[in-house]
Amino acid sequence: SKEILPELLSKGGSARELVERKGLIKISDPNELSTIIDEVLAANPKELEQYRNGKTKLQGFFVGQVMKKTSGRADPKLTNQILGKKLKGD
Repeated sequence: SKEILPELLSKGGSARELVERKGLIKISDPNELSTIIDEVLAANPKELEQYRNGKTKLQGFFVGQVMKKTSGRADPKLTNQILGKKLKGD
Protein backbone atom coordinates (compact mmCIF):
# COMPACT_ATOMS: atom_id res chain seq x y z
CA SER A 1 0.00 0.00 0.00
CA LYS A 2 2.95 2.34 0.57
CA GLU A 3 3.87 2.03 -3.10
CA ILE A 4 0.36 2.43 -4.42
CA LEU A 5 -1.07 5.35 -2.45
CA PRO A 6 1.32 8.06 -3.71
CA GLU A 7 0.85 6.93 -7.30
CA LEU A 8 -2.94 6.85 -6.94
CA LEU A 9 -2.92 10.34 -5.47
CA SER A 10 -0.69 11.75 -8.19
CA LYS A 11 -1.96 9.88 -11.26
CA GLY A 12 -5.46 8.74 -10.32
CA GLY A 13 -7.02 5.56 -11.66
CA SER A 14 -8.27 2.53 -9.78
CA ALA A 15 -6.32 0.79 -7.06
CA ARG A 16 -7.08 -2.62 -8.58
CA GLU A 17 -5.69 -1.64 -12.00
CA LEU A 18 -2.53 -0.25 -10.41
CA VAL A 19 -2.02 -3.35 -8.26
CA GLU A 20 -2.47 -5.61 -11.30
CA ARG A 21 -0.13 -3.48 -13.42
CA LYS A 22 2.59 -3.61 -10.76
CA GLY A 23 2.19 -7.38 -10.33
CA LEU A 24 1.27 -7.13 -6.67
CA ILE A 25 -1.72 -9.49 -6.69
CA LYS A 26 -1.26 -12.73 -4.76
CA ILE A 27 -1.32 -15.94 -6.77
CA SER A 28 -4.16 -17.93 -5.23
CA ASP A 29 -5.25 -20.04 -8.19
CA PRO A 30 -4.68 -23.67 -7.08
CA ASN A 31 -3.95 -24.81 -10.64
CA GLU A 32 -1.34 -22.11 -11.20
CA LEU A 33 0.30 -22.79 -7.84
CA SER A 34 0.25 -26.53 -8.49
CA THR A 35 2.14 -26.03 -11.75
CA ILE A 36 4.72 -23.79 -10.06
CA ILE A 37 5.16 -26.30 -7.22
CA ASP A 38 5.64 -29.12 -9.75
CA GLU A 39 8.39 -27.05 -11.42
CA VAL A 40 10.09 -26.39 -8.07
CA LEU A 41 9.97 -30.07 -7.08
CA ALA A 42 11.34 -31.13 -10.49
CA ALA A 43 14.17 -28.60 -10.19
CA ASN A 44 15.19 -29.90 -6.74
CA PRO A 45 15.26 -33.71 -6.94
CA LYS A 46 17.97 -34.08 -4.28
CA GLU A 47 15.99 -32.09 -1.72
CA LEU A 48 12.79 -33.96 -2.66
CA GLU A 49 14.52 -37.29 -2.02
CA GLN A 50 15.85 -36.01 1.32
CA TYR A 51 12.33 -34.89 2.28
CA ARG A 52 10.87 -38.27 1.42
CA ASN A 53 13.64 -39.92 3.47
CA GLY A 54 12.46 -38.10 6.58
CA LYS A 55 13.96 -34.61 6.41
CA THR A 56 10.50 -32.99 6.58
CA LYS A 57 11.86 -29.57 7.54
CA LEU A 58 12.67 -29.18 3.85
CA GLN A 59 9.03 -28.22 3.24
CA GLY A 60 10.09 -24.70 4.26
CA PHE A 61 12.84 -24.82 1.63
CA PHE A 62 10.30 -25.71 -1.06
CA VAL A 63 7.91 -22.96 0.07
CA GLY A 64 10.84 -20.54 -0.15
CA GLN A 65 11.61 -21.69 -3.69
CA VAL A 66 7.96 -21.15 -4.70
CA MET A 67 8.04 -17.66 -3.17
CA LYS A 68 11.29 -16.90 -4.98
CA LYS A 69 9.88 -18.12 -8.30
CA THR A 70 6.73 -15.99 -7.85
CA SER A 71 8.52 -12.93 -6.42
CA GLY A 72 6.67 -13.47 -3.15
CA ARG A 73 3.23 -13.42 -4.76
CA ALA A 74 2.22 -17.03 -4.01
CA ASP A 75 -0.45 -17.37 -1.32
CA PRO A 76 1.60 -18.97 1.49
CA LYS A 77 -1.27 -20.89 3.12
CA LEU A 78 -2.44 -22.40 -0.16
CA THR A 79 1.16 -23.07 -1.22
CA ASN A 80 1.74 -25.05 1.98
CA GLN A 81 -1.49 -27.04 1.51
CA ILE A 82 -0.76 -28.01 -2.09
CA LEU A 83 2.91 -28.63 -1.40
CA GLY A 84 2.08 -30.85 1.59
CA LYS A 85 -0.14 -33.05 -0.59
CA LYS A 86 2.44 -33.27 -3.36
CA LEU A 87 5.26 -34.09 -0.96
CA LYS A 88 3.19 -36.95 0.48
CA GLY A 89 2.66 -38.23 -3.05
CA ASP A 90 -1.06 -37.37 -3.29
